[in-house]
Amino acid sequence: MADYKDEEGGAARLSSVRDAFNSPFRPFALATTSVGQEGLDFHPYCYRLYHWNLPGNPVDLEQREGRVHRFKGHAIRLNLAHRQVDVVRGRERDHDDPWQIMFDAARAETENDSDLIPYWIYEGPVKVERRVPMLPFSREVRRLEWLKRSLTVYRLAFGQPRQEDLLEYLHSLMGTAMAAEDLADLQIRLQP
Repeated sequence: MADYKDEEGGAARLSSVRDAFNSPFRPFALATTSVGQEGLDFHPYCYRLYHWNLPGNPVDLEQREGRVHRFKGHAIRLNLAHRQVDVVRGRERDHDDPWQIMFDAARAETENDSDLIPYWIYEGPVKVERRVPMLPFSREVRRLEWLKRSLTVYRLAFGQPRQEDLLEYLHSLMGTAMAAEDLADLQIRLQP
């Protein structure tokens, strides 16, 4: 872990910064550059990500966003609480973990036999938010569009489900008179 200087000029551990950030108190948004794209987890109370500069490839963008889009991340838990609160409401206070009760209920509802739902993906009103502050007509506007298209293809190739991005990309392909059979040829089946 890297060191940083605190207000008095003394060195402190980066893990202290991470622990302070991962509290249930502000801030609830992560501003990142290439420094924060690997190895750090900022997901317990954060689902908004600000890219201060855009990376050069979609893999780096995915790595940065992966800091907040994690197993049982904040967006997942907010959606879980939104949809499953009745499972724990009115219960006697016992030693059971209410989050585990809600995750178990959500898992029982899904027909999918994967652990992706509800631990990584759980639909609801909250989404991991990508923010890119940039000047209009700058190069970053075109770069962001290219990165989003490339990221969709990257996720498609590795079977990472983000249906909205994938559908938007496929819809743009359909606009160029691509046949539905051609889209079926793009699928990569990862099942045995």
